[in-house]
Amino acid sequence: MGKCCFCDYRYLLLIAAIPFIYIQMRLFVTQSQYADRIADDIEAEHQCARQTRLLIDQISLQQERLHSLEEERKHQDQECRQLRALVQDLERKGLKKLVGDVQVPVSAVVVMACNRADYLERTIKSILKHQSSVASKYPLFISQDGSDPSVRSKALSYDGLTYMQHLDYEPVHTERPGELIAYYKIARHYKWALDQLFYKHNFSRVIILEDDMEIAPDFFDYFEAGAALLDSDKTIMAISSWNDNGQRQFVHDPHVLYRSDFFPGLGWMLSKSTWDELSPKWPKAYPSGTNFKVITYWDDWLRLKENHRGRQFIRPEVCRTYNFGEHGSSMGQFFRQYLEPIKLNDVKVNWKSMDLNYLVEDKYVKHFADMIKKATPVHGTDAILKAYNIDGDVRIQYQDKSDFERIASQFGIFEEWKDGVPRTAYKGIVVFRYQTQRRIFLVGPDSLQQLGIEEA
Repeated sequence: MGKCCFCDYRYLLLIAAIPFIYIQMRLFVTQSQYADRIADDIEAEHQCARQTRLLIDQISLQQERLHSLEEERKHQDQECRQLRALVQDLERKGLKKLVGDVQVPVSAVVVMACNRADYLERTIKSILKHQSSVASKYPLFISQDGSDPSVRSKALSYDGLTYMQHLDYEPVHTERPGELIAYYKIARHYKWALDQLFYKHNFSRVIILEDDMEIAPDFFDYFEAGAALLDSDKTIMAISSWNDNGQRQFVHDPHVLYRSDFFPGLGWMLSKSTWDELSPKWPKAYPSGTNFKVITYWDDWLRLKENHRGRQFIRPEVCRTYNFGEHGSSMGQFFRQYLEPIKLNDVKVNWKSMDLNYLVEDKYVKHFADMIKKATPVHGTDAILKAYNIDGDVRIQYQDKSDFERIASQFGIFEEWKDGVPRTAYKGIVVFRYQTQRRIFLVGPDSLQQLGIEEA
């Protein structure tokens, strides 16, 4: 009996131990899972801490870079300020050296340059050959558009001039597809340079040249005489050294000057009072083409009647500049036919001794009308042949633009018109020499009436 109770007791203990063991096992499994989770969380926390430290390091590195860039920017700004101050100081010293303390300049002379160092050198040498003796009257400037290092180096290699640099990083937006960006940039450069010379340096007149020009021996004397006309006669908009029909076969007398309704350009003098008018409305480029709707360049903008407003231009018979620039933004247009044969004056004309009062507006109308009256009228389809057989001056009437172009092409002169005006024309009349000293006058349909000439 006692043994049986003992067995029952052990049996009960065994039954009680099974749940206990099961509970312990579950607790162990749970604790193991919890421990694994804690380990995972700790590892995740460590990973997060490492990533946080990495981000902090990266932020610190970026802050160091930003600080370095900021310091570099400040350094570059300081260098730019120093360079600007140096350039301004050099300009002031150069200008003071060129102008002197007493001499009032007749005109500044500016050469517009960009990226043709070889052309620029030829131009500068030609100018200095004749300018050195009158440097105080005609301070010389080179204005470079852009940063071509060879052009800058070439300009700075000469002591007798002042260098200016136009840096324009603003993008060009053309008015229409296919237009040349170069024309827009040239227009910007011209405005900037003329603003600098008229408003910063306060010149009363400026002669504008390009980096592909040579000048005549009497270039500066010619413009000094022209300056007096420009000041006294407000119907004159500019003085030019150029004749579009100045090819060797069409010119003879280097003493003769004309008034023209057509802006010649290519070496011209402008006054500050006229620039005050033009600068605020200076174009992005110029209107041309059919009905002047296409924008391309700036000089024909000056040829619009709305801009010259009845004012005229003085031009010589024999050019005082020669354009040798076959390669440039205009792609050598017309070079071989019209520019290469130009005659550059080689006679030292004494302009100081000449009376130029005949060029004043009211006197010139009568002066020019008298020349037309003396010219022999020639008519018919064989007018050119008839003109060849006449010793004196000849006048040939054209009916319209197409008729003018037909006659001009037979002689070989410029056929082009701008805003209703033929190149070189005065009151619709184009004059040039032909074969000998004789003048040929191509006379428009209402030219005689404008001059007050009654036809027989």
